[in-house]
Amino acid sequence: MANATARVILDLPMEVFSALRRSPEEFGRELRLAGAIHWYTAGQVSMEKAAMIAGLNRRDFMRELSARKIDVFKVDPEDLERELARG
Repeated sequence: MANATARVILDLPMEVFSALRRSPEEFGRELRLAGAIHWYTAGQVSMEKAAMIAGLNRRDFMRELSARKIDVFKVDPEDLERELARG
């Protein structure tokens, strides 16, 4: 069932959309992207999964991260030190 999907429904006051100057569809896309970025930067999901959550391919998700000045690739300082020590 690799192509199985689920639908999430949010009930929000219409004033939210006018205040943000977004249609419900635009808001939904932005919400998916914001969640994906949050979970990716928190280390809770891989880049591939985050891209899926955002409804993007991996390349476009990386572009979104870059546009928001978010590190595309995470480097663990301890891992980096071990790699540098190896020569």
